[in-house]
Amino acid sequence: MACPFDDDPVDVEAQIIRGFFRRERVIRPRIDVFSFPNDYLKERYRFSKESLIYLTHLLKPHIANVTNRGSALSTENILCIARSSLLIKEEFHRVAGFPNVIGCIDGTHIPIKAPSINEGDYVNRKSIHSINVQVICEATHIITNAEAKWPGSVHDARIFRESSLCQTFQQGQYNGYLLGDRGYPCLPYLMTPYPKPDPGPQTRFNLAHSRTRAKVEMTIGILKCRFQCLRGLRVSPERACDIIVACVVLHNIATIRGESHPPCIEEDGPEEPLQIFAHNRDGRLLRDRICQNFFY
Repeated sequence: MACPFDDDPVDVEAQIIRGFFRRERVIRPRIDVFSFPNDYLKERYRFSKESLIYLTHLLKPHIANVTNRGSALSTENILCIARSSLLIKEEFHRVAGFPNVIGCIDGTHIPIKAPSINEGDYVNRKSIHSINVQVICEATHIITNAEAKWPGSVHDARIFRESSLCQTFQQGQYNGYLLGDRGYPCLPYLMTPYPKPDPGPQTRFNLAHSRTRAKVEMTIGILKCRFQCLRGLRVSPERACDIIVACVVLHNIATIRGESHPPCIEEDGPEEPLQIFAHNRDGRLLRDRICQNFFY
């Protein structure tokens, strides 16, 4: 057989080999995503064409020249929405008449594959490997705080206690309080329901508390339905935390822009109380005062 790399190979076999090595690269034309119907874009990407264009302009300066796959959002890069606390309180008050609320708090578990390091730390109370994410939201379903760094075995109350947000509340920098389920301690800045309410004001307090706090359960449901990947991430814990934060940012953008979302699935029930804190008494006194002033 003649040498296939001669300028003019003689036999057929050499011509075939030469053609294989010198095959021209086929460059496929790029698909214009915005050419697809709006219904397809919403189903596939959870955003309308207008919002996808908005996101493109927003993110292009940051990703246009990025080729390193290891580049990811840090947990500090949450999209924070600074609004008037008075407006936030008014929106929560319209739900069920609960006063002075500036946010609702809850934890939610994002399943992940079993990690190779400290595997047991990620097993939650349902024996599933997960990241336990703290979520705080407004009545409009905007997420104002997300702690996405804790293994699934860590209790909701501990996540809040060790967060910088808790320290900020302790320093008295917020005028208002959060609403949380019975898995949290009752604190002057975190109101929980009465464990065994008496008929009358305490029962009405719990009802208003439950209806208002349902906003965070609904918000978490919207987040997970909007981004189905959060039903189970087959990545490392570090990568999972980056993905969770990115989904929160996109959720806020979608909420602000009025994007629709799929029907929501109910979230898990509350965690059992972890322990009794020494400073619970002040929280219980404030709870009783709210009950007497607003639910008699």
